[in-house]
Amino acid sequence: MHWWFISFPFIAAATGWLINRLFITLLFRPYHPVKISGITLQGVFPKKQAQLATGLSKYLSIQLFSFRDIEEKITSPENLQQVLPLAEQHVDHFLRYKLGEAFPMISMFIGDTTINQLKTIFMQELAIIFPEVMQAYMKNLQQKFDPEQMIAQKIAAISPAQLELGLRQAMTTEFRTFRIAGACTGFLIGLIQLIIISLIN
Repeated sequence: MHWWFISFPFIAAATGWLINRLFITLLFRPYHPVKISGITLQGVFPKKQAQLATGLSKYLSIQLFSFRDIEEKITSPENLQQVLPLAEQHVDHFLRYKLGEAFPMISMFIGDTTINQLKTIFMQELAIIFPEVMQAYMKNLQQKFDPEQMIAQKIAAISPAQLELGLRQAMTTEFRTFRIAGACTGFLIGLIQLIIISLIN
């Protein structure tokens, strides 16, 4: 058996590795349409970037950015209890200092007892109106802010080179595995060919 028969698996492995490497390259290159003999060539990702931006933005806006979830978290009793102490500090400061600065005569007639009573009333009212105010704010924000459109515009604005760099960095392991799989597959095919040729001879 000649030595080049034995090299079949290794040649096939190299071929499989190169084919998969070429396939990965064609996912990104060429960045812009190139016509060769009437055939237009362009990388898969650059060609489908607009569709990718639309689909990915829709998925992300649903899965990661839900106005309903944000509203529920903001208006939840637990978060309200965390906010109220800070609000109480501002109300206390307002009643003790700001109110007296605006209306000096009033400060002459109210003491700590009155201030504490007013503060209690204000805090009770704040606990009632705060969720309503935040719900109204979120509805207004939702009407003016479209996360799906914003994400789509950001993705569509990425240059093909940046898109390639980002995806290659994010999928380094996957691309390496794909190339190795091509080499292993090629080696296996070459080995099968070598066995068949040996049996025939």
